[in-house]
Amino acid sequence: MSVVLTPTNLPQKTDQGWIIDIPPDMADVMGVAHGSIGVLYPRKGGLSIEVLPPPLPELVSSVLETCEEFREAFEEMKRLGD
Repeated sequence: MSVVLTPTNLPQKTDQGWIIDIPPDMADVMGVAHGSIGVLYPRKGGLSIEVLPPPLPELVSSVLETCEEFREAFEEMKRLGD
């Protein structure tokens, strides 16, 4: 099995590791729900992974509403560099 990394599934760095959206074909092989998220933690000689379930639709909706509500503030912070 090979997975092609695209801009939509490249790992995103965090303070403690990396986050990746698990592609549907990989989710099928792993036996996890489509839309699951993988958290990759580096360790000596390898990686540890934690699989998080997909976010609930209510959570996604709430986050999108908040992003829209504070869109101008987020744009200003981005413009200022923070």
